[in-house]
Amino acid sequence: MYQFEYQTPKSAADVVAALKADEDAKVVAGGMTLIPTLKQRLAMPTTLIDLRSIPELKGVREEGGTIVVGAMTTHAEVWADPTVKSKFPALSYLAGKIGDAQVRNRGTLGGSIANADPAADYPAAVLALNATVVTDSREIAADDMFTGLFETALNEGEIITAVRFPIAKRAGYAKFRHPASRYAIVGVMVAETDAGVRVGVTGAGPNAFRLPEMEQALASNFSPDAVANITVSSEDLNGDIHASAEYRAHLVTVMAKRAVEAAMG
Repeated sequence: MYQFEYQTPKSAADVVAALKADEDAKVVAGGMTLIPTLKQRLAMPTTLIDLRSIPELKGVREEGGTIVVGAMTTHAEVWADPTVKSKFPALSYLAGKIGDAQVRNRGTLGGSIANADPAADYPAAVLALNATVVTDSREIAADDMFTGLFETALNEGEIITAVRFPIAKRAGYAKFRHPASRYAIVGVMVAETDAGVRVGVTGAGPNAFRLPEMEQALASNFSPDAVANITVSSEDLNGDIHASAEYRAHLVTVMAKRAVEAAMG
């Protein structure tokens, strides 16, 4: 690693101030991506700003028909939280299937969403639930959040403080995971809320996306049969040593069916 200054601010406001003071500074949440990047000398920040000591960025609470999850809440904490388990079991299930125990106990919800890895799990939930990403300065709608490969709507120096998930009437998540990394080759969350049915897909493309055709079919008939014959184009999907674009397209339909089955209990 290169030499850098290490800071542990106590508030989100302190983080924002530190980022404004040093344009080459980087924030570190769980460090699941940043630390390996530093070890490989692919990044050279002058300052690392650790978010772990900021209480306002942690925890889960129910608020006005939503579940609000602090950005620095770990995957393990989301999985084990009794409110999440009772009000939104699909999100609990999703968090419990991320990586291995070490990743779940270090990685954070906010860090995962801000990093926008194309194979990360949470983006599917953000889209399917029409969640709101809360930052230090504004609120970002789910459909505006993920803009490309490792790209989001976040501005320079802007940090995620929490994510607000509407409580679903029913929701399910299914993923075909890589056997070593547990990343999603394809992951699909299907959710029905007061606003309707939404389908969020991760792993298949360069960024998470929705499937309007499946949403419309499920709005009329919420069953696995409604999506069973919907084919997804492989154009613009990821193709690599793990799975071709055509195989991922096939998996989207398979995982969508399983997600609907999970949502139906």
